[in-house]
Amino acid sequence: MLAGLATQEERSVVTIGMNYFVIPGKEQVFEDACATVVGTMEGIDGHDTSSIYRQVGKGDPVYLIVSRWQSESAFRDFTASDAFKKVTNWGALNILAGRPTHTTYQHD
Repeated sequence: MLAGLATQEERSVVTIGMNYFVIPGKEQVFEDACATVVGTMEGIDGHDTSSIYRQVGKGDPVYLIVSRWQSESAFRDFTASDAFKKVTNWGALNILAGRPTHTTYQHD
C-alpha cells in the first residue's frame, strides 16, 4: 500500500438509517427500543457511536439513526447478525409504518 493511502477496508464509515416512519402512538416504544439497541451496540467490535434524531414539527413521526463504524466490514457484520435481524423484524412487525433505508459514507 502507498504511504498515506488507506484501503477501503481501513476507512471508518458513517451510516445513516433514514426514513424510520413510526406508527403514530408508538414513538415512545420506538425511542425506548432504540436506546436499548444503542446501549447494546457500545460493546460491538468496530462500532464507535450511534445517535437517534427525530423530525420536529407537524406530520407523522420520522426518525434518523446515525452511526460511526471503524470499517464498512464491521457495519456489514453487524447488519448480518442474528441480533440485528431480530430487532429489525420486531420493528417491522410492531413499530414501523414502512421499511427504512440506509446510506453509508466513507471518511478518513
